[in-house]
Amino acid sequence: MEEIKFKDRAVFVLERELGVRAGHAQRLQLQKEALDEQLSQLKESDRHLSSPKRELPYASGAGDASDHSGSPEQQLDEKDARRFQLKIAELSGIIRKLEDRNALLSEERNELLKRLREAESQYKPILDKNKRLSRKNEELSHALRRMENKLKFVTQENIAMRQRSGAIRRPSSLNDLDHSQEEREVDFLRLQVIEQQNIIDELSKTLETAGYVKSVMERDKLLRFRKQRKKMTRIPKKPVVETFYGYDEEASLESDGSSISYQTDRTDQTPCTPEDDLEEGMAKEETELRFRQLTMEYQALQRAYALLQEQVGGTLDAEREVKTREQLQAEIHRSQAQIEDLEKALAEQGQDMKWIEEKQALYRRNQELVEKIRQMEAEEARLKHDVQDAKDQNELLEFRILELEERERRSPAITFHHGPFTEGKSPLQVYCEAEGVTDIVVAELMKKLDILGDNANLTNEERGVIIQGRGVETRGGKWLQQIEVTESALQQKMLDLENEKELFSKQKGYLDDELDFRKQSLDQAHKQILELEAMLYDALQQEAGAKISELLSEEEKEKLKSAVEQWKRQVMSELRERDAQILRERMELIQHAQQRIKELEERIEGQKRQIKELEEKFLFLFLFFSLAFILWS
Repeated sequence: MEEIKFKDRAVFVLERELGVRAGHAQRLQLQKEALDEQLSQLKESDRHLSSPKRELPYASGAGDASDHSGSPEQQLDEKDARRFQLKIAELSGIIRKLEDRNALLSEERNELLKRLREAESQYKPILDKNKRLSRKNEELSHALRRMENKLKFVTQENIAMRQRSGAIRRPSSLNDLDHSQEEREVDFLRLQVIEQQNIIDELSKTLETAGYVKSVMERDKLLRFRKQRKKMTRIPKKPVVETFYGYDEEASLESDGSSISYQTDRTDQTPCTPEDDLEEGMAKEETELRFRQLTMEYQALQRAYALLQEQVGGTLDAEREVKTREQLQAEIHRSQAQIEDLEKALAEQGQDMKWIEEKQALYRRNQELVEKIRQMEAEEARLKHDVQDAKDQNELLEFRILELEERERRSPAITFHHGPFTEGKSPLQVYCEAEGVTDIVVAELMKKLDILGDNANLTNEERGVIIQGRGVETRGGKWLQQIEVTESALQQKMLDLENEKELFSKQKGYLDDELDFRKQSLDQAHKQILELEAMLYDALQQEAGAKISELLSEEEKEKLKSAVEQWKRQVMSELRERDAQILRERMELIQHAQQRIKELEERIEGQKRQIKELEEKFLFLFLFFSLAFILWS
């Protein structure tokens, strides 16, 4: 970790130094441009100063003084030019050093990228394992929610069943039964469904009591039949017993038969005595009293049952109600067993409701952070797309510049158009007036030449010379007119080139500003992504995250931390690479602009030289005609 931090600091220092050097290079470039402008201005002033020195010696003898006065200025200009050239050489050396430094940084970046790829190959298995664990965690959370909902539903059903079971009351006597019957009649008007369930339960219990009474009566009858079987024969009536499937007569008969056999076995083993007969008579009286009481109760129950049937409006299916009650009890037992299993599972895992809520909150927080990261990645992709569009536009402009240069190279010669001259004046007269020579009138000079040509005293050779002089003057005027047109066309083309240069410089500045803005937006998006990931890491380091991290081993934790650090280094290396790329692109743009400026300056210098040559030729013609005029005057 210390080594990584030290390398991060070293990279940060190198980036800062690179930024300082880039700024210094930009300042030097601006100084160089300013020096180039000053140099061009000095050359322009030198040209304006040197042009009269070439013209005045031929016109008059006052050129010596101007030569002596212009030589110190020319020497100063040459010194400034040498100083500027030395400054430019120094700046080019600094730029070469910066390029070497940039190459070293690019090599270091390649090494860091290689290490980053190795780290990514180690990070992918951990990321896959983390995804599997997260999916498993989500499945467990969904299963836990389903079990919680089922638990709530079962607890609600259990509470409802308890309330219903508490509402059921069993009467203790016939009076209580009458009172309860009246109460049921009132409650039946209010809650019909609950009262029907209570009535069904009451009827099932009374039927059980009735079956018990009938079984006792039949047993007493069978006992009497056993005692008096020698006197009379009597067929017992089959009792009816309530079973799970309804009222069964055979089962009750079998049970009674078993008891009868048991009693017969006991009576048959011992002979009857008088004491036994007395005891049997007393038992018979008691059984008769008990039988009467039970018959009365049975009749009362039958009347109550008939009244209940009338109130309900039909017959009651006791068998179905018994089945329903047993099914409900079985469901209650199953739900209680499920509740116990869930409680045991929660106790074993140590996950109480508070921990579940914290886990859900952490999961929601994680989802929000993931959503924010996706939004930032989309914003980053959009900004990258905008930057790429700006680069494409810049490339298109460069391609357009190259096309214009190629078109200028392949363009045909300049088509000259006749410029407007004042009517009644020859081009030589206009040029003489422009140069300040007003004592020469070309029209009068031509008239004198015509007069001399018409003079009969001249020889043929002299006449031929005069005619040739007139032809030369005519051609000189036309040539001078073409020179003026050429000069105006060249000046217009120079203006067009300057305008085009300014337009391209403005477009380049606009693209640079837009690129800077896109870069700032991209940097802000990267910062927001880093902040969100830091928040996610802090959330995982909190209490709920600590519980989750307990499930991981120390080795996995170390791998996860190393993966996070490697990812951070990857982001920093990408930022450094992007900055270096932007710096290289700007340096290339600066170099292209410098090359374009140099080409334009060379073209302007060539046009200036062409203009000077034309001026020298025109001056030669002017001197020739002035000499001819002097000779023939």
